[in-house]
Amino acid sequence: MDQPTLSRGDFLAVLKANGYEIAPRLAAAAAKFENAAHGSIATEGTTVLAIKYKDGVLVAGDRRATAGNLVMYERAEKIINIDNRSILAIAGVPAVAFEMARVLEHSFKYYQRSQLQPMSTAGKVRSLSKLLKENLPLTLQGVGMVVPLFATYDETGKVYFYDALGAQFEGVDFAASGSGSLAVRSVLHYLNTYGGKPLVRYNENEIVVLALRVLDTAATSDTATSGYNPKSNIFPTVRLVTGDGIHEIPETDLAKAYRSEA
Repeated sequence: MDQPTLSRGDFLAVLKANGYEIAPRLAAAAAKFENAAHGSIATEGTTVLAIKYKDGVLVAGDRRATAGNLVMYERAEKIINIDNRSILAIAGVPAVAFEMARVLEHSFKYYQRSQLQPMSTAGKVRSLSKLLKENLPLTLQGVGMVVPLFATYDETGKVYFYDALGAQFEGVDFAASGSGSLAVRSVLHYLNTYGGKPLVRYNENEIVVLALRVLDTAATSDTATSGYNPKSNIFPTVRLVTGDGIHEIPETDLAKAYRSEA
C-alpha cells in the first residue's frame, strides 16, 4: 500500500499514518496552525548580532520585519532588555519571541526576590533553552520558530547562541542569527583573524562603527535585512552590556558613527 505523502516536520501526520489517534483538542489546534501556515505567512525578524569588545558586549539588530517577500515593518524592535545586565536578541517570529522575553523577565525577577540573590548566568542560559524546547510544537509546524542570541555581563561579557530546539552554545568572540547572519559572521571572522587586532580589543566607538557596517553589508545581499534607511532616517538598534549595566546608543551618536572614518 502506498504510504501517504507527509509534509516536512508534520509530526501529527506521522502519528495518523501509523494508526495513532489524536485527541480532539490537539487535532483542532493542529488544524488552526495548518490554516495559519497556508493562509498567511508569519511575520519574521532578522538580523541580530553580538560582539565581545573591550568593555563588554555589543548587541545590535536591524529594524526590518518581513513576511515572505513582503516588508511588513521597518521599525521592529529585536533587542529586548531582560534585566539590568542581560539582553535577548531575537531572530524569528516576534510574537513568540516577545512572550519568551516576558517569561524570562518575570522568572529572573521572581528568582531574585525569592532567593534574595540574582540568578546565575548558567541558570539564565538554561531558562531560555527550556523555553525554546517548550516551543518545539510551533517550530515543527513552521509558524513559531525563534533562534535568539543572549548576551549578559558576569565579570566579563558573555554571548550565547541557540538553535531552534534549545541547544545552547557560548560564542567565543561573536555570534549572529537570522537570514543575514552568514554575511555578518564572515566579515567578523575575517576582521577578528586578519584585521590587525582581535575584536575584543576594539573600543566603544570602533565596535559601534563595525556593527553598523556589517549590518549594511548583510543588507546588500539579504532583502530581509535592513541597514540604515536614509529616506526614513531609521537606524539599527545598538546596545552595550558592560559592568555598569545596559546602555543604548542614541540615534544622534549612530548618525555620527555612520559618518565616521574610524
